Amino acid sequence: MSTSLLLVTLFFLSTAISSSTSPNHFTVKLIHRDSPRSPLYNPQATATDRLNAAFLRSTSRSHRFNHQPQADLQSGLIGAGGEFFMSITIGTPPTNVLAIADTGSDLTWVQCKPCQECYKENGPIFDKNKSSTYKNEPCDSRHCNALSTTERGCDESNNVCNYRYSYGDQSFTKGDVATETISIGTASGSPVSFPGTVFGCGYNNGGTFDETGSGIIGLGGGQLSLVSQLGSSISKRFSYCLSHKSSTMNGTSVINLRTNSIPSGTSKDSSVLSTPLVDKEPQTYYYLALEAISVGKTKIPYTGSYGTSSATTKGNIIIDSGTTLTLLDSGFYDGFGAAVEESVTGAKRVSDPQGLLSHCFKSGNAEIGLPEITMHFTGADVKLSPLNAFVKVSEDMVCMSMIPTTEVAIYGNFAQMDFLVGYDLETRRVSFQRMDCSAGLGL
Repeated sequence: MSTSLLLVTLFFLSTAISSSTSPNHFTVKLIHRDSPRSPLYNPQATATDRLNAAFLRSTSRSHRFNHQPQADLQSGLIGAGGEFFMSITIGTPPTNVLAIADTGSDLTWVQCKPCQECYKENGPIFDKNKSSTYKNEPCDSRHCNALSTTERGCDESNNVCNYRYSYGDQSFTKGDVATETISIGTASGSPVSFPGTVFGCGYNNGGTFDETGSGIIGLGGGQLSLVSQLGSSISKRFSYCLSHKSSTMNGTSVINLRTNSIPSGTSKDSSVLSTPLVDKEPQTYYYLALEAISVGKTKIPYTGSYGTSSATTKGNIIIDSGTTLTLLDSGFYDGFGAAVEESVTGAKRVSDPQGLLSHCFKSGNAEIGLPEITMHFTGADVKLSPLNAFVKVSEDMVCMSMIPTTEVAIYGNFAQMDFLVGYDLETRRVSFQRMDCSAGLGL
């Protein structure tokens, strides 16, 4: 098994962008957060250190997806635990912003001057008073009302809509809801601009946010997310292709925002598999229906039923590019883990020295034989490679990159590596096509 299994997480950084001349067709390259090209690269950290940090972020992030009627459970992000960054410009004249890109959040927000309280930021802080295209949203606007009652407020003296988010790690942001021109670069050198984009101008922010980032870019399914607002500009479609080699200098991953970004046709390696998105509250998250998981030829019905009493309820798992591990219902996991253990050859089960992963196997001098794992979503049987389901934590030990949870199930980014994963928000479907994402897809 290759040491390339030592995969951690990615972040968006538009150091290189490819596109056609059409504004509804552009691709942003991704750089692994632990790559030597990353501004967060720590040469002192070992591969094991990076893995453990990513796993801890996965379990922490999973708590954010619980749908509870509390203000701090709406955003789906642990303040400094974001896995991705994305570079955009905002305002006129434009200010460069590097912010956490989050498929579990809707409203995009950035730090804004004048600050009441802002955390230290390496880059420039956006000054709304210096932008000719900045405009506050009134309290009775449809954009203001798109926020939940726990997330919105009103500055009645100025008729300005306010937002407020707080997070489980004591991080927080408060500010005004406004519209502004947001631009994303293209290969031609001319950025594509989207005037009138709704965002949060945060003047009261603090906690554990990283100095590298300026805020959050919402890529969730709700009406205030960036992908929802781009809407017809990208034909309500986007996709990403995450490479298992992206922690190296040569690995490349991409996100595609364009009309033809969805997988189509059959390649020499893989056909396109498609499953419905399940409409469920909150609309921020992308819910799928997981019917069963196969371990080799043994098919095990999935019994997870987050949010209801029915074990066959649709929308029982969230697909999320920002969570590293896959989390499965603990009631299902016992039988699933036993089936995996029975199928592994050349190794014995051992405990994870870090206590983070559930099923680990140590080989000694033998070669470890790992079973094929198949995720049976409605209408799509997605076969995982060992890279998708297992992680090498030392030279003679591998662990499953799937763990039990008593909360919402999450289909994490390890399981999505080397698949082109497409989201069609018009037809409400997610598609998967196996391919080598390290090729820097022009798509």
